Amino acid sequence: MAPGPVFLLTLLSFLLLFHPSLTSSLSPPTTSTTISPTKSPSAPTPTPTPTPTPTRPSRSPSPSSTLDPKQLRALQSLNIPTTTDPCSSPPPSSASASATACDGATPFRHLLSLRLANCSDDLQISTTALRSLSTLTSLELLDCPSVAAVRFPPDLAGHLRSFTCINSLHKLTGVWLSRLQNLTDLTVSAVTVNASGPAIVLGAMKKLKSVTISHANLTGSLPKHWHLNLTHIDLSNNKLVGKIPTSLTRLENLQVLNLSSNQLIGEVPTSIGDLLSLQNLSLSSNSLSGPIPTSMAAVPTLIHLDLGSNQLNGTIPKFIADLKDLRYLNLEKNNFNGIMPFNASFIKRLAVFKIGENSNLCYNHSTISSKLKLGIAPCDKHGLPLSPPPAKDSSSGDDSSGRESNDDDYSMGDESGKSKAHSHGPSKVVLGVAIGLSSVVFLIIFLVLISKCCR
Repeated sequence: MAPGPVFLLTLLSFLLLFHPSLTSSLSPPTTSTTISPTKSPSAPTPTPTPTPTPTRPSRSPSPSSTLDPKQLRALQSLNIPTTTDPCSSPPPSSASASATACDGATPFRHLLSLRLANCSDDLQISTTALRSLSTLTSLELLDCPSVAAVRFPPDLAGHLRSFTCINSLHKLTGVWLSRLQNLTDLTVSAVTVNASGPAIVLGAMKKLKSVTISHANLTGSLPKHWHLNLTHIDLSNNKLVGKIPTSLTRLENLQVLNLSSNQLIGEVPTSIGDLLSLQNLSLSSNSLSGPIPTSMAAVPTLIHLDLGSNQLNGTIPKFIADLKDLRYLNLEKNNFNGIMPFNASFIKRLAVFKIGENSNLCYNHSTISSKLKLGIAPCDKHGLPLSPPPAKDSSSGDDSSGRESNDDDYSMGDESGKSKAHSHGPSKVVLGVAIGLSSVVFLIIFLVLISKCCR
């Protein structure tokens, strides 16, 4: 009797179980699977794929970046994170440690703007990296004091239109800055610039519109020649000497002129009124002398006028009160004299008003509230500052004047104070005279009585 189907199936299963080689010969062929060397041996086997894809080395941590690969490597050399596409990052802002802006070129975009802020002490800017970044038109370095000033490649120096260096770079010279000839905006602050004067830096920058070189220990005198397209000049907090050249007053587009905290001498140019676009004039903390030029009345756009801490003299011109846009006025610590020409309404519309420490200047107490702390004394009937009393025990009239000039708020005194001054009775002088006369009369009577007794 032939074996049944059930018996044959049982025999076949037994053979497959104890003979794996027979199993492999009967099963169809499969694709081999590659395990990544970075995976752990205990990791599960990846899903088989028909055709294994070879691993290609990535050019950067951001394989999806649209930036030119050379510039991407340059950013990496500057320790700028490139895990995200630098061209997709938000536009530069003061809050970001590093910020970039790119053009729209294809297939790769190029950097136009780069900001480096709060740099690490070991950061070094190489010439190779700068050569790759030659498409930059704007470069900002903020708080990178350990970075040395590396000479910019000619292509980069020629492309830059804006350069900002604040508390950054050391060994910075005027010659180094002068190579950036196509700049329209230059800002250098809180870093020493070794130069014999601003002309070394600015001489060849014919396209310059805005220049700030402040807190830079800059020496020398102000340039005699200026490019006419300048709208902003800030050379404050340096060591500049000499006079203010009249050539500055030919800059008809100038809106900001800040020469404060230098060692300038001479008078404010009489042609200062030719700067019809001027909004901010700061000449404080110098050694300027002479009067305030009357031509300044022709500058209707003036918002900020700072002439404090100089040696200016003469009377304060009345036209200042007619400057409708003026909000900041500092005339303190000078040698002005006469009566201050401002009323209370003018003073109240100012955000800042400083006029103290002008010993020969006084205010009209009939137009100015006695509660204003101006730092100058009220005027007497002759238009002169009231002097303080010689002592507390002065006469009634002198005591009243003394309170006016000695109070912190230059108070004119109150009626109760005046009534008290008049209710004190006879003064000591009157009492002294009365006592003296009484003594003389008593002495005469005494002598007459003695003479009669002797007879």
